[in-house]
Amino acid sequence: MGVLNREEGLKSYGYKDDDFPTESSELQLETEGDIYRAFLPYSQESPMPEPNASIELKKNRHVKYLLGALDSLPSYWTALDASKPWLCYWIIHSLDLLDHRIPESLAQRAISTLRHVQCETGGFAGGPGQDAHVATTYAAVNTLAIIGTKEAYDVINRATLLEFLLRIKQKDGSFKMMVGGEIDVRGSYCAMSAATITNIRTPELEEGVAEFVGRCQTYEGGLGGYPGVEAHGGYAFCGLAALELLGRTDVLNMNTLVKWSVNRQMSLEGGFQGRTNKLVDGCYSFWMGGVFPIIGKMLESLEQDKEALNFVYDRDALQEYLLIACQSSSGGLRDKPFKPVDYYHTCYCLSGLSLSQHQLSFRHELVDKAPGALSSLLWTENLDKPRVVGSPTNMVEATHPLLNIRLDKVRKAFVHFYGKAAEDVIEEVDIEVVDIEIIHA
Repeated sequence: MGVLNREEGLKSYGYKDDDFPTESSELQLETEGDIYRAFLPYSQESPMPEPNASIELKKNRHVKYLLGALDSLPSYWTALDASKPWLCYWIIHSLDLLDHRIPESLAQRAISTLRHVQCETGGFAGGPGQDAHVATTYAAVNTLAIIGTKEAYDVINRATLLEFLLRIKQKDGSFKMMVGGEIDVRGSYCAMSAATITNIRTPELEEGVAEFVGRCQTYEGGLGGYPGVEAHGGYAFCGLAALELLGRTDVLNMNTLVKWSVNRQMSLEGGFQGRTNKLVDGCYSFWMGGVFPIIGKMLESLEQDKEALNFVYDRDALQEYLLIACQSSSGGLRDKPFKPVDYYHTCYCLSGLSLSQHQLSFRHELVDKAPGALSSLLWTENLDKPRVVGSPTNMVEATHPLLNIRLDKVRKAFVHFYGKAAEDVIEEVDIEVVDIEIIHA
């Protein structure tokens, strides 16, 4: 599949305004024109198409861009003064996906930063002296899990973290983003993710969460930030991933969710939009692309071949968009052509690229041996089914479809926080993987 090898002209897949142009339709057509020009040298419409193998992920340039943040940041980044844990996560996770060893100096600076933004009453703030926020708590926990040392893990005060999460938990099962803050399904995901990694999930924390998330599903099939608002790609992933962590995707109408999700992939661009009638954006390669491994788990539970996913969304087309339209020649990834690069889009473009390259499976047959949060360890990679557009060197590391840190870092964190219970599950999974590899051999 993919966009570049289609027999019909690329423009035949473009937006049709039925001769009733609007501001939105004109912007859509302008965006399609930019992407068409980026794709053209590689498409069948070119007199001498560039070979597919010449499509390259510029790993060294992206690493240089990311490491450049260690020296100094431009003044406009002061707008993210309350997002220090996010900057740590976006940069360190990106380097990790690119399989670049995290420099010790960077790891130590991140540990120090996160230690200083942890609040005495629990959770992590966006900066020193600020209030704890569940989104920056999620980013901090993920960053420390990626670093993966005892010193990093020990930064997290699990007792006060649970107290903080229970403080922002509401009677209807929702979470506020902070004490006195807004209710948002992102809070449900961030809370469940942080609690899952650190082994602090309790019945009280989980009570009513699935039911609240279920009420966030809209008539379109996607999920909004809270009940009654428009479906959105970021909220859809957060809600679905929170439910999968809880083992409660049953509260959703999966047929309408799948229909809404597949319709977010753009026909000409190959990337995803976040909402109906909006433009493509590279970050949705993760926020929307991330729902499909969970859909794949559904297909497996129905004893359907997960290869069906290749007909549900076009993994090749997504990679073409990311590799051709979202890379800057000087390093970093972006929303779309002619947009500036940033650390947020670099992180989520690479995360979406990872999910589209690696086919991940859930070990249903081991569920009884991995109760509750330990089921997150049952996600494994099908090593015989990678899908890489362009040069084989474009492969990035596999990220966990629910937690969005590398699979091996998830295992290491679980061993630290769950001990022997996690080791036993990992041993069972590895035995199963070896058996499958022998069968395929």
